[in-house]
Amino acid sequence: MNSPRTGGSLRDLRQSNAIRVLDLIANQGPMHRAEMARRANISRTTITTITRDLVERGVLAEQPDRANGKEIDGRAGEQLAFSPKAGWIAGISQILDRICVRITDLMGQEVSSTDGPVGATDGWRVRAEAAVDLLDSALRKGGGDRGDLLGVGIGLPGQINPVDGIVHGALADQPWNGINARAEMNRRLGIPVFIENNVRLETIAEAKWGAAQGIQDLMYVNMSSGIAAGFLFGSELFRGALGGAGELGHVSIDVNGPACRCGNRGCLVLFAGAPAILRRLEATLGPSATMSEVLAASASGDRASQNVLAEAGSMVGRLLASMCNLLNPQRIVVGGQTSLAGPVILDPIRDNITRFALTPSASLDVVASALGGGPEAGAAGGAALALSKLTTSPQMLSRLLDYTRATAS
Repeated sequence: MNSPRTGGSLRDLRQSNAIRVLDLIANQGPMHRAEMARRANISRTTITTITRDLVERGVLAEQPDRANGKEIDGRAGEQLAFSPKAGWIAGISQILDRICVRITDLMGQEVSSTDGPVGATDGWRVRAEAAVDLLDSALRKGGGDRGDLLGVGIGLPGQINPVDGIVHGALADQPWNGINARAEMNRRLGIPVFIENNVRLETIAEAKWGAAQGIQDLMYVNMSSGIAAGFLFGSELFRGALGGAGELGHVSIDVNGPACRCGNRGCLVLFAGAPAILRRLEATLGPSATMSEVLAASASGDRASQNVLAEAGSMVGRLLASMCNLLNPQRIVVGGQTSLAGPVILDPIRDNITRFALTPSASLDVVASALGGGPEAGAAGGAALALSKLTTSPQMLSRLLDYTRATAS
């Protein structure tokens, strides 16, 4: 007979092995039992026992190997994946005037999505309630409710301390500045919440589903009303010591330039951000023109719009050349509304990197976002962030097992 201590050790080992199986599927996708055994270095018999239990609990489900249907180790080519009924994940991304929500299952397949406007001057409480309302709307659209959610990844502008979840803005008047966003959203939702800078969530989304799949060393640049960057080094997200990495728009490119609201002078955003582009085109497009109108004018051949966009791209490209000399990324992905100008802005970025970056940085890939690089991509990244916490968050793991046990009964 096992002693209580031995029995506890065996239970801990079984749980540890089960978590390794869940982690493999969460990170690698559907997988055959034989492959699980090899990758986890667990016996095939143990894998069979673990997966049988997880299937019975409704956590995993068998699916055909759609890739080739061949036998694996002489056995039928059935893969295991998370069951569609095993629970959902949500991603939310906020920008100045819009909030986007995406609901996915545990394999990353979209269940539903929605978005809505928010006032540019609205405070954080209004934004928090608007995000909750949109989340509930997306859940209803997908045929569920908050009880189906295991966790939520939320993207906000600003520098977010990864330890305490407090948002610190480069600009003191940013809506969430000084607020513990993680605590506030957790209180409203009552489920595990993970807060991240919205551009870093776009970076995660590009790496998982977009233009940077398989790229280990990535620089993602969002060009819109502001200019910000996200970094992956060795496939790991880089945040900086206090979550402040990536404030590309507030790098000074002219120390004698105009004063910026952040306190510096000659910041890149003052020359290449959307407001600066619009100001330069007031004479031709009018004072009430929008970036959508600038993009449309550029696409129709308007030389003034094309020239202003190209100059913005050149300025960004020169700064990125210096960043390449420092960081030597494998690829640069450019997203955000301004990037939708396409070659008009991307070609000057590439040309200036080629001219000013040292080899081999000058020869790296510079590509457009495959996801648009806006809040929709941020919401997808929020879901990816929450999914990555599935086996390391005790609360999410507990919700997964409790939820599937309840739905299977």
